[in-house]
Amino acid sequence: MWLPPLAPSIVLLGLFVAGPILWCFYAAFTNSALSGIAARRPRFVGLDNFTTAFTSPDVAASLWLTVVFVLLSAVVGQNGLGILLAVFMQHKGKVLRGIVGTVVVAAWVLPEVVAAFAIYAFLNAQGTLNEVLGWFGMSQNWLYTAPMLAVVLANIWRGTAFSMLVYQAALSEVPSDLVEAAQVDGAGPVRRFWHVVLPVIRRTVVTNLMLITLQTLGVFGLIYVLTAGGPDNKTQTLPLLMYEQAFKFGQIGYGTAIALVLLVLGAVFSVVYIRSLKAEV
Repeated sequence: MWLPPLAPSIVLLGLFVAGPILWCFYAAFTNSALSGIAARRPRFVGLDNFTTAFTSPDVAASLWLTVVFVLLSAVVGQNGLGILLAVFMQHKGKVLRGIVGTVVVAAWVLPEVVAAFAIYAFLNAQGTLNEVLGWFGMSQNWLYTAPMLAVVLANIWRGTAFSMLVYQAALSEVPSDLVEAAQVDGAGPVRRFWHVVLPVIRRTVVTNLMLITLQTLGVFGLIYVLTAGGPDNKTQTLPLLMYEQAFKFGQIGYGTAIALVLLVLGAVFSVVYIRSLKAEV
């Protein structure tokens, strides 16, 4: 009796989620292209696309840059700053919480491309940051001299609000008597958070890490607007490499093979987080 009400959802998931994934699996084993005879009649090439991908220095470099981007901007940046803001706002007045919350959430609700152009206007050679630093003789083209740092900070700025809201909800559920008992025992704020609060919200931390990691793995528009993967491919993560191979060079089969590498990377992160959750049970 449960199947009929769920049937529309199952059909939609199969059509818009499972369908594209299955097509990617098919295309990755063909020489499918955007134009030419391979576009009309793609042929099966076996593991050729994956052999090319795993022996390509570009794929290896992009894989490393993707891991660095995820670890710095999601695991360390968004997660760490999100929990710090949540703790900070828990002990501040209503007005200050409203101001900080509005400023942080405003970056999150902006469309990705709009947020990227805002950061670009701030960081480019004629941008706001250089106008200020120029007074001290420190201006430079940040998108050229420190491109990975620029995209990492941009992603932290845009995505921290999600982690902050998640941790605000989690902190509100921490029993106050546990915190008060630790305070009576002489534990300071840091020890109370580390030994009392953090163990209570540990599952929320792991869940949040998994969500923001998977979201960050797929970031494309933000990096594309800021650097387009440059300079000299220093910010070319796997989504940008996949786009370049599939739509710039027209190699759909090879591009989807890279997409599957990205899918496997996401699966690896997910397994690590899920095992962390199971280890706590």
